[in-house]
Amino acid sequence: MAVHPILKMGDARLLRVAQPVTAFDTPELHALIADMFDTMAAANGAGLAAPQIGVDLQLVIFGSGQHNPRYPEAPVVPQTVLINPVITPLSNELEEGWEGCLSVPGLRGLVPRHSRIRYQGLDPQGRPIDREAEGFHARVVQHEVDHLIGRLYPTRMADLRKLGFTEVLFPELDPNVDD
Repeated sequence: MAVHPILKMGDARLLRVAQPVTAFDTPELHALIADMFDTMAAANGAGLAAPQIGVDLQLVIFGSGQHNPRYPEAPVVPQTVLINPVITPLSNELEEGWEGCLSVPGLRGLVPRHSRIRYQGLDPQGRPIDREAEGFHARVVQHEVDHLIGRLYPTRMADLRKLGFTEVLFPELDPNVDD
């Protein structure tokens, strides 16, 4: 398949509200998903939204079933394709955590997110997905779904003084895995 360029913060296409997917189990959809997984893997991403590669669809992928080099302490998130997602918080509790983004390379920010969520949507064949998640898994889902409504993590931050370069905030990480 193909590795696509990832749009960077400042590109107006990242600010759009994505359109729902209406055609399932098509060769075009499967090719897009394969390209997204190739792109995410090449960038060491924890997830990727279709708008990040310039595709205006409500489609996110996340997880790999393995530890992610950008978040070495985080638990493994199951590999998932989620289409036309809906998130429902399962509590009002917010948890702050450090996030990075392939569209905001080299930076990390402390972002409040719901600690427990339910996410629903469809798989590539159009079958329903209905799961609960907490911790890092919940954070990744919320981060990726934000891309579908034109939001990047800095707009969720409560304190921009907690935004900085990964190499400064996390000197133990290989800076080559964060760009």
